[in-house]
This record gives sequence, C-alpha cells and structure tokens, in this order.
Amino acid sequence: MITKFTSGKPFDTGAVTAAFPSKAIADFPFEHALADGKFRLSFPLEQSDILYGLGEAPRGINKRGWVYESWCSDDPFHTETKQSLYAAHNFILLSGSQTFGLFIDFPARIRWDLGYTVQSLAEITVDGADFDIYLIKAETPREIARAFREIIGKSYIPPLWAFGYQQSRWSYHNAEAVDNVVKSYDEAQIPLDCVYLDIDYMERYKDFTVNEEAFPDFQNYVQKKREQGIHLIPIIDAGVKKEDGYRVYEEGRAKGYFCKTADGSQFEAGVWPGVCAFPDFLNPEVRQWFGRQYKFLTDMGIDGFWNDMNEPALFYSVEGLNKALDKAADLRGENLDLSGFFGLKDAFMGLSNAHEDYARIYHTVDGKQMNHLRVHNLYGASMTKAAGEYFESEFGREKILMFSRASYIGAHRSSGIWFGDNHSWWSHILLDLKMLPAANMCGFLYCGADLGGFNENATRDLVLRFLALGVFTPLMRNHAALGTRDQEAYRFENPQDFRDVIQVRYRLIPYLYQTFRKASDENDLMFRPLSFDYPGDNIARECETQLMLGEECMIAPVYEQNAAGRTVYLPEDMTFVKLSGDRVETQPLAKGLHYVGVALNEVPLFIKKGKKIPLCRPAMRTRDLDLEQLEYIG
Repeated sequence: MITKFTSGKPFDTGAVTAAFPSKAIADFPFEHALADGKFRLSFPLEQSDILYGLGEAPRGINKRGWVYESWCSDDPFHTETKQSLYAAHNFILLSGSQTFGLFIDFPARIRWDLGYTVQSLAEITVDGADFDIYLIKAETPREIARAFREIIGKSYIPPLWAFGYQQSRWSYHNAEAVDNVVKSYDEAQIPLDCVYLDIDYMERYKDFTVNEEAFPDFQNYVQKKREQGIHLIPIIDAGVKKEDGYRVYEEGRAKGYFCKTADGSQFEAGVWPGVCAFPDFLNPEVRQWFGRQYKFLTDMGIDGFWNDMNEPALFYSVEGLNKALDKAADLRGENLDLSGFFGLKDAFMGLSNAHEDYARIYHTVDGKQMNHLRVHNLYGASMTKAAGEYFESEFGREKILMFSRASYIGAHRSSGIWFGDNHSWWSHILLDLKMLPAANMCGFLYCGADLGGFNENATRDLVLRFLALGVFTPLMRNHAALGTRDQEAYRFENPQDFRDVIQVRYRLIPYLYQTFRKASDENDLMFRPLSFDYPGDNIARECETQLMLGEECMIAPVYEQNAAGRTVYLPEDMTFVKLSGDRVETQPLAKGLHYVGVALNEVPLFIKKGKKIPLCRPAMRTRDLDLEQLEYIG
C-alpha cells in the first residue's frame, strides 16, 4: 500500500511516474512538525531495526547510527566522516519492529539523523515546506523496494557491449595513447570493449569540441576503433566555457539559456576551462538545446558518454576568488598568527562549491526565477535527462551508453551512475559493494565504482581484488587519476592473472545481462542484502560484506590486503565456485561459516542449492561472444 502526503506546493521533480491522490501532511502518521520553514518527522527505532536505502551514500548497507544529507556534493574523499556524496536518493526502508519505506520527493537539502543523536530515534529534517512524502507498506523489505520501483518507472538499459570491460584514465591525451592501450590489451590477450576520453580530448576543455592536434580526423579515428570492436566514451561536463566565438557558448548566451543571478545577469564560475556559464537544465527548452549538442559527437560515431561535474561542481566564483585575493593582498607583509594564517587559508579553501555561490544561482521555471538552493539536487539529473531525451528520440532505447556522476531519483530512467572519485583504498572495495543494493533500490541498476580506485596509487593485489568484485557490477570500469600510478591491467607483472579475472566477466555476461534485464522488467533488485532473502537469520541480517545476486547467487569478495581468502557465511547450503579464465572449480558447502581460499587470479561465487547459471566461452570483445553455446554450472 502506498500513500502520498503533500505539503504546500511541491516542485515537480519527475521522480514519480504514477499518479496518486494526496492526503494532507497533517494526516501523516508519524510524529511531525512544520515550523520555521522546515518539516521534521521522527519515528522510534528498536534495537533490532535495520535502515536501508539512501542510494549512493557513505557507510554501510545498514544506514543506522549516522547523519546523512541529501545534497549533491563534489567531494573526492569518501571517508566515514562524510554525510553526502554526489547523489540525492531520498528513499529509506525500515525492517524490524515495523516494515515500511519512505520516499521524500524534495529537490533540496534533507538531513537524515538515523539514530545518531538518539540511538532509538530516527529524525528527518526537510529544509522546506513544499514536498511530497510517499509512505510504502508491505510484508517484506523486498516487496517495499519493488513497490517503490514500480512508481518511479523502469530502469535504464544500456547496450550489451556496455557490459564489457572498460578502461579509463585521466587522461589518454591523444590518439597514440589510446592506440597503445588497445594494442597492449590485445597483446596481453585481455578482453576490452571501451576506452574513455577524459577532459583532454577536448579543445581547451570545451564541451562538444575535439582537440584536432591530439585526435586528427576524429570521425575516421572513431570508425577505425569501432572496426576493432572498441567504443570510445568521451566525457561531457556541465560548465560551458565563456569564450567569444565558441559556438556552444555563443548560442546559449544569445538565447538566454544559461543560469542567471538575482539581477538577471549571467551566473559564472570557474571549472576546468576557466570561467564558465551553466545551462539552465531545469528549462525544457534548454534541455532540448543541450541534448542536441551531443549530435556533434554521435555524428562522428560516438555511442557512449559520461556526464561529469554536474552537481554542479564550482572551483570558484569570480566574486569569491577576488574576495580571497583581496584578503591575501591586505595581509601581504603581515606577521600572521594562528587566526590570521588559518583565516587566509580558509578564504582559499572555501572557494570551491561554496554555499553562497550556489545561493547566487537562479533558474527560470515556468517564466519565473527560482533560487538554485531550492532545486540543487535536480541539476545533474536534469543534465542527464537532456542527453537521455535526445538519445531516445534520435536512436531509440538501449542504443547509447550514458551514465552520470550527480543524480536524483528519476534519472535512473535515462542513465546509470558511477560512484565518483573513490580511492585506491581497501575499504573502498567494501564501499562499492555496500552501495550496490541501495542504488538498485532507487532504480539505478547500471552502476559501479572506479575499479582499482581513482585517487592515490594502487597496488597490484588491490586492483585484482577490486576487479574480482567488478566482474559482477554492470559497469566494469578501471579508472585512475592524473599523477597516479598506471593501473591498466597489462601494466602489472604477470598480466595473466588479470586476463584470468577479466575473462570471467565475459563468461558471465549472459547471466549478468539476463539478470539485469529481469530486474529492470520486474522492478526488482539485481543486488540484495542477505537479510532480504533470509529475514529470520540474525547473521544474515547483520552481514555487510556479502550480497545476493539475482535469484541464484551470492557474492563475497576478498577485501583485505595480503589475504589468501576470507571467511564467508552461507545462509543455506551452496556450491562454492572458483572461476579463473576458462577454469571452473566447484565445492558443495553446508550452511554455516567457512573459510575459503581465493587466489588473486580467482573470482569467488556461491550458487544456491538447486540453481544453475550459464557461462559462455570468453572472447576479446562482447561482439565476439557466442551467446548460444552455453554451459551451466551449479
């Protein structure tokens, strides 16, 4: 049963596709109050209660015991201390003394105190008075998650080749660098389907341009890569460089398509290219215009994109930068004490993504100005919607790969997501795992983390263990930052181990793709907490390092350095399977705790008793897979 409660005049986010009659917020059955322009609701938590959800968020599968914020944030340090990441996925699900789900459809800040201030109390603060709350009740958490998925619409499905292995780096600066990546993977006989083009493929970081010196005759180059079975995936950023003569900027300025300030002047802030303007994606006319810009690249044969920096990320505003520079000038020659030095430091450290800069942004909605703070969490989702609307109208569904950094519920219908700028930390293997079911609950099935970690220097064993989890995530992309150690699979000693792991992915594509499609078609989850399937099992309810995959499997990655295996809990009898290249080893195991050995070139998988899954022969490209000749293991 789903009940909608409405307060004030909510902004239409487009998150919910089903129509519901509204009840007044005064009838909301939990303790609540509307005061000082904010709505607060609370409900008690019993000791055994578990809280799931919030999509892409820090910490565990069970979200109890911390404070989270729905506020799309450009933050590359995904530590336990953080309260928000790049997305705002306002859905939680309680399992225990009560069983219900809550979706708060509100595009600005929400604070979720889930037993942090008071362990026995969840307190949620909506930073406004205009919103919808959907209360979902059913017998089980899985039924609640499915009911929520049904009202927000079907999940985006990418083309089949997007399930192949993908290699990225900031940056492959020119065609020669890309050619070397493809050649090196081929020589090592490691499968590969995609190579990414980060910001340096552009002409001075300008969207919808190509650096012709680095990539001469780009259209012909794209075609040659496609003949090799390689898809090139360029990045698109939200900020449009302010530059006279630059077509995209000139068009947007002439038509008034960029965000404004309160006095009607163009809002400007610095990002990669320097000072940029920002398309007003909340305006349908602007979305249509911006979506058509992708034609510049699709006409050249590009069929995949990743949208970035769309929280939006702001390095500085002109006003903020000048203020900091003035402060520095005033202090020149001064003997800075503690407060003086840290005051100066804070002036520059606080330049990026400053609240006061977001507060200066205005959108045009139905002909009226609306402050950005009221709709911040829709910006990136609306950028991706612009692309998705164009791709579907021009090419149809399931033809273009698209995923985004920032997102809001509803964007799952037009794109996937990746989990942003993680680190080459062992803890981030588990963070990837823990985000998967929560992202699925919010409709994002095509998702995954930067395998090997984006920031910092990766180790060989970390990359292999990361890849062994990434074998199962729909997006399997290795990505690393500028200045970090090269972490392409062929770079390390004995690349045969990497071949063994990545070949397993290609063998599993028939199973993963059919499981993905089934989850989309049936508004279900591809990845589930163990407690969804074994609610009466206390060990399963507390498990944070294993997930159910489809109806057949359980995954349990090795996530500790120097470990030759791990302890795994089987909630029922299962077959332990070790996959490596074209090798399959099986061992029946009884319900309970087991230590299982897993070599660096092996992928562990657990198949439920009486179930089987298909494997195909590995190939160098998804296009070369034989999806008819399958063997079944279990």
